[in-house]
Amino acid sequence: MVLQRAKRVESRFRHYVEGLVSVIGHADRAGPLRDYCTGLVMPVARKSVEPMAAITAPGRTAAQHQSLLHFIGQGGWSDEEVLAKVREMVLPQIERHGPIRAWIIDDTSFPKKGQHSVGVAHQYCGQLGKQANCQVAVSLSIANDAASLPVAYRLYLTKDWAGDAARRSKVGVPEQIDFKTKPEIALEHIRWACEEGLPGEMVLIDAGYGHDSKLRAGITELGKVYAAGIQPQTLVCPPGKRLGGVPKKGHRRTPDAISAKEVALRQPAKAWRTIEWREGTNDRLSSRFARVRVQPASIRERCERPAKEWLLIEWPEGEKEPTKYWLSTLPRSISFRDLVDAAKLRWRVERDYQELKQEVGLGHFEGRGWLGFHHHATMCIAAYGFLISERETIPPSGLRSTRLFPQLVVSDGYRPRGSPVAA
Repeated sequence: MVLQRAKRVESRFRHYVEGLVSVIGHADRAGPLRDYCTGLVMPVARKSVEPMAAITAPGRTAAQHQSLLHFIGQGGWSDEEVLAKVREMVLPQIERHGPIRAWIIDDTSFPKKGQHSVGVAHQYCGQLGKQANCQVAVSLSIANDAASLPVAYRLYLTKDWAGDAARRSKVGVPEQIDFKTKPEIALEHIRWACEEGLPGEMVLIDAGYGHDSKLRAGITELGKVYAAGIQPQTLVCPPGKRLGGVPKKGHRRTPDAISAKEVALRQPAKAWRTIEWREGTNDRLSSRFARVRVQPASIRERCERPAKEWLLIEWPEGEKEPTKYWLSTLPRSISFRDLVDAAKLRWRVERDYQELKQEVGLGHFEGRGWLGFHHHATMCIAAYGFLISERETIPPSGLRSTRLFPQLVVSDGYRPRGSPVAA
């Protein structure tokens, strides 16, 4: 029974990979693509080229190593076309559980030693929680309550990297790639998703992006609503006040603007409610929240009077002060519970990156070039897409292959390309 189920999973995996092959271009790329995807879902601790070559072609590891290295580091195939095919195949599986609710912007970091890999710089590394040598990529994921999938992914280059012609040439950074801040890359992702007509009307961003008023304004201009994490010091005009235009000379604050934290501390006891929200398939969490209608006060741009938005504040029981803040352009009529649930949906992207790194080796790429970095990420997203498509079909017990999907195995009949066939 278990073996039959495993064979069905293998059959679906082969069909899925053939879909990717259909957009890969030259026929010579089909074999390496199949092997690279297989390596990413096999039970090997490190998903870099060398161990994947050993597990997918044990009888010709050196030749397989070169084949996979060329495919991922120099292959002239399109990340955009492969990711589009992944969306085509995986999105219907995600939407079986409900429509796409949100686009989630986030970034992920990869600690790196040395200075030669593309984009490596001393910058904030979320994985380590401090400044460190690392690469950072900005992504957009589409999500509902059941699952999420990264659909756009780009490496961030610091100003030093973007302006260094010699280093750019060495690692193959395309000429059209210039310096952009992470919020600017995020807005490019959102604009692209609008042009592609991807489903979803709400954008979720954390405080690292939500502090940028230009990004928030850009989301609104594109016709989307948002729930944006903000910093406690973000300035807003509280209820009963109106923004008074430009500040007086020598003053940074718009008249009547105060910090989000000040608004939170002014709320009466009756404003705070314990709200539950869903995180995961079965888990329900709860905390204390207050919500207030405010006008954001942008320091940089005051040409137009901003519309009122929700200021959502989380202050868990027992904490000395509020812990999280959001601004949201979701409708005024939205229920308190639905507002909290929307803001909290951003947790899905954290699960994405945990599984992308732990299960399919997103952070295991060892090359130095721009093309290889993005090709590896595309293949990881493709493999992850298959895994989330299979999530419901695989019961929790049985043969063990990967930690996340224990029954995604290569059956006894599988023979890696080039391996000897038993007599």
